[in-house]
Amino acid sequence: MKNSPGKKKLNRHEVGSLLLDTLLCILGTFSYALGVVYFINPVQFVPGGLTTLGILVNHLVPFVPIGAFVFLVNVPLFIISWRKFGTAFIGKTVFSTALLSIFIDVLTNVCAKHGWLYSGDEKLVAAIFGGLFLGIGIGTVFSRGSTTGGMDIVARLLRLSFPHIPVGRLVLACDFAVVALAGIVYKSVNSMLYSVIVILISGLAVDFVVSGRSNSKMLMIMTDHAEEITGAITGTLKRGVSVIDAVGGYTGENHKMLLCVVRAHEVAGIRKLVAQYDEHPFIIITDSGEVLGEGFKSYKDTL
Repeated sequence: MKNSPGKKKLNRHEVGSLLLDTLLCILGTFSYALGVVYFINPVQFVPGGLTTLGILVNHLVPFVPIGAFVFLVNVPLFIISWRKFGTAFIGKTVFSTALLSIFIDVLTNVCAKHGWLYSGDEKLVAAIFGGLFLGIGIGTVFSRGSTTGGMDIVARLLRLSFPHIPVGRLVLACDFAVVALAGIVYKSVNSMLYSVIVILISGLAVDFVVSGRSNSKMLMIMTDHAEEITGAITGTLKRGVSVIDAVGGYTGENHKMLLCVVRAHEVAGIRKLVAQYDEHPFIIITDSGEVLGEGFKSYKDTL
């Protein structure tokens, strides 16, 4: 039977990449859920984001599952994001969020049944290890070009109305807003303070998993398919690309070199785009200590 017209058959590389995306998404969301269930929730800390709202609602109304509530709250955000950011982004995000919600509820029941919950007196230990599990989990998901929904979507949507404010600051503002709400619900300043530690440590862990030392990466791509790859990067990821004439020192042949600076979590997406047009590209990926300009840090903020 012939393939239907218009349908593209996945090659071996694309299938392998899809399987790796799925596996790491499962591991990442499991790590995040384990941090929430085992370390964070038992000591009345919160991890930030919409998961915090699920934890607080469950605290006030115990029969409402945390994971199910988080997923339902994300549904309106999925619909809005689909219209704003497209099917590819929202498809991965729905999958990751659904996995996270399932893992949280399943682990909550299993850990509660067997008593597998953190019960130590050292709350700082719970904050540190809870933050690490959260950060490693969400960083693993980010590294494959996906998100877990929640405040990441809220921040992206807010930035459409406030483009002059960096996404990182918007996420931080949203997180601290829900932390303040947690302090009110738990009636504890200590819960707020420890939750801030959780968020800061998880943020450091995310940065380490996704980018090591730097949050921005510079890619230099030598290819004979410069026009197609440039169009794919600018059209899909909305990132600028500089096209530079280059000559091979050994062969003397003329080539095009593409210069592109992106966020660390976007590197995986660019590598996939390049592979669609060139099976044997030459790519150099380096850390960018600081990037100033549109889409990154404002130059005026550094003056």
